[in-house]
Amino acid sequence: MRKEYDFTAAAPNPYIKRLKKAVTIRLEPDVIGYFKELSLETHIPYQNLINLYLLDCAREQRKISLKWDPSGVR
Repeated sequence: MRKEYDFTAAAPNPYIKRLKKAVTIRLEPDVIGYFKELSLETHIPYQNLINLYLLDCAREQRKISLKWDPSGVR
């Protein structure tokens, strides 16, 4: 390997906008279990399946219907 490299003629990475970002998210064990089982069936890593599902929701602009009880009583 060289001690120094000349990158003055280098082009910027055209795929930089497509790189994924690492995030921390807390998921219920049942959710992880579901995607891990689906992963065994599809041979796709469960993290990719979660990403694909969320990407589909974002592209289709799906909205979740939530019923929130401000009193905290269920």
